[in-house]
Amino acid sequence: MTIDNEPLSMDRRRLILLAALAGLFTLLALSGLPQQLSLANLKAQQAELQAWVAAAPVVAALAYAAFYVLFTALALPGAQVLTLAGGLLFGIAWGLGLASLASTMGATLAFLGSRFLFRDSLHARCGAHLQAIEEGLRRDGLWYLLSLRLIAIVPFFLINLVMGLTPVRVRDYVWVSWAGMLPGTFLYVLAGTELGAITRASDILSARILLLFVALALFPLVLRLLMPQPAAAEPWKARQ
Repeated sequence: MTIDNEPLSMDRRRLILLAALAGLFTLLALSGLPQQLSLANLKAQQAELQAWVAAAPVVAALAYAAFYVLFTALALPGAQVLTLAGGLLFGIAWGLGLASLASTMGATLAFLGSRFLFRDSLHARCGAHLQAIEEGLRRDGLWYLLSLRLIAIVPFFLINLVMGLTPVRVRDYVWVSWAGMLPGTFLYVLAGTELGAITRASDILSARILLLFVALALFPLVLRLLMPQPAAAEPWKARQ
């Protein structure tokens, strides 16, 4: 009897990773967790969640970051609510740190998955986006990626996937994505801290909260006016 001790081939490793990702995605979808991530549910469970954070802050922070990374990497809905939850549960400093780190890690995992696992299939499906983005990168370098993150006219999950098909270095993608997502993340975390102060329906109409949500709505619009619109936005808008 012989034992095969040869290392796994690249194709077998890829199949194993794909199967694991598919299983994880299915498990999360069947759990109903993405559907439960809503502002209403977050407020309804605020007391229980804050008690859990107070009792086990390290475990709560790690669990929050892990869920955020998974949701971002798998392009599941709910990232905005998770960012609000960061401010609600951990405050501005810790909430911003956790949400910013987790969103960058999730975006990087999606980027790496696109580059090493799904390259062929994504290349066939994202041709129009890829051509526009490659042209923008040749023209403007990493400033182009930063503008895509700041303006947010192209969905973040699409940026993660298409950028994985380009020659952008991983370390450049990480720090530029972090910097580009940071302002929006800060605004959502700050909004989360304000949500924590809401105890009555009338509190929603307070001047501070109204101004903050107006800022959330206007932030990407103002940036689009101040910055040149990336060419990659045109193929995306054409498909709407």
